[in-house]
Amino acid sequence: MRIAPVLLFIFYLVFNGPPLQAGAWPREQGRAFVSTSVRLFWPQDITSWTSRQPTGQYYTFYGEYGLTNRLTLGADLGRSVSGQGKSVLFLRVPLHMRNARLKIATELGLGVIDGQSVLRPGLSVGLGLRNGWLSAEGLAEISPRKSAADFKLDLTWGWNLGRDRKLMLQMQTGQPYGKEAFARFASSIVLPLTTAFSAEIGGSWDLAGADTFGVLLGVWSEF
Repeated sequence: MRIAPVLLFIFYLVFNGPPLQAGAWPREQGRAFVSTSVRLFWPQDITSWTSRQPTGQYYTFYGEYGLTNRLTLGADLGRSVSGQGKSVLFLRVPLHMRNARLKIATELGLGVIDGQSVLRPGLSVGLGLRNGWLSAEGLAEISPRKSAADFKLDLTWGWNLGRDRKLMLQMQTGQPYGKEAFARFASSIVLPLTTAFSAEIGGSWDLAGADTFGVLLGVWSEF
């Protein structure tokens, strides 16, 4: 795959689609955030390569909008915990807002994964640091028809580098129903493109459940 067409596809989604994902931090009323990305994967064992073409790829779109200062509406499209395609709409509300540093929020999503209706409850915890943040975001993708559930937990450390640049280190873990649990380390840097748009560039390395490494290319916008 050539990278140039991928970048054009990303910009097409951002500009023509209907800070970072807020997690425990609610969106202010009338404020919105959208992001889209492409993730490419190759085997960690480069001696097994028969081509430089990625062996896996998927696209994601994520959006949030502040309906009120306490109620955030979101859309999450792309890839589920099980690896299947997903389309989920959710509502998030804060549970704890007294402490300016510690934020706790819960959400409930409804959607479709691999053609099956799903219910997706989630819980997010965030701690504001002097020059960054720590967060934990957990969710369950429950399929009533299959009487099964997939689980995911992401732990993130973010650091503000100045001039609107950000560094993020993340541990991504999950347990798909009937499959081996996975864990991967991911890191990325966010660079401002304009006052409204930022680019995210990063990579990932599987620690358990798979043996690939990945590259992330994405675009954010807040307005």
